[in-house]
Amino acid sequence: MVDDLKGGPALSIAAVERDTGLTKDTLRVWERRYGFPTPGRDAFDERIYPVEQVERLRLIKRLLDAGWRPGRLMKMAPEEIAALADALPGQVQTSAVPPSCEPLEPFLDMIRQHDPAALHRELGRMLSRLGASRFVTELVAPLNAAVGDAWLRGRLQVFEEHAYTEEVQVVMRQAISQIPLPSNQARPCVLLSTFPGEPHGLGLLMVETLFRLEGCACVSLGVQTPLLDIVRAAQAHQAHIVALGFSGILGAQQVVDGLTDLRARLPAHIDLWAGGSAAVLARRPVPGVRVVQALNTIAPEVKRWRMADTLPAAD
Repeated sequence: MVDDLKGGPALSIAAVERDTGLTKDTLRVWERRYGFPTPGRDAFDERIYPVEQVERLRLIKRLLDAGWRPGRLMKMAPEEIAALADALPGQVQTSAVPPSCEPLEPFLDMIRQHDPAALHRELGRMLSRLGASRFVTELVAPLNAAVGDAWLRGRLQVFEEHAYTEEVQVVMRQAISQIPLPSNQARPCVLLSTFPGEPHGLGLLMVETLFRLEGCACVSLGVQTPLLDIVRAAQAHQAHIVALGFSGILGAQQVVDGLTDLRARLPAHIDLWAGGSAAVLARRPVPGVRVVQALNTIAPEVKRWRMADTLPAAD
């Protein structure tokens, strides 16, 4: 974060893209077409966006996802946009979570109280109590949704969401380290990563945990790996599955084109799986790509793969 020309905090265009889910191209088009946002310029003549504009953009993105059109929203006052966004149903109603899920409000309170040590301790305690699988599916998954909803509504600040993510990632790595390593002959070997422009890695850690609990060998490349390097890594590690995560920050066409290109580059015997919250995965299937959107379907999908792997090859 930098300061704008008036001395207030401002974000780079890359940070705005990451924090709102709006692409750089979209931000530039809106600037030309609607006169909003109105970024300043830093010492290198790069666009920088005041925090209040970023918060408005977050609300606009939430309304776009709900079906509103940008041209109509741009004519509204910030107060109208805030009221509309606040009236939308939340991703997770913390007062009505499924009985199998843990209460979420105490965790949200710890985030708002800026007490990362307490948050870390409570997450660690819950990991010990629930075990890795339930920790991922019954606590972290719904808590991520609740934090994302609070952030989009302006009830959590960007830095609070980032601090939460960092603490959860530390605990998730602890969870992974406690799972016994599989043998060298373990099948399948799963290569995990995201596309360039997809910076969110928490989902990868959650998925890696569930794969490891199924006895899979996992190789994580982290986030934002170029397609050619994904192909090279899959071949070098003799991966059976390449699993990619999508949070929705990439444009629909970027996702479809990227998956189509990667499927064409990967050898036919390597499965390509895609998962995450990106709506395009369900709306526009890509031939040769298996969509695994729900965490609780990973175990049956691994079982399905193993059953197919034991079948005799066709002549």
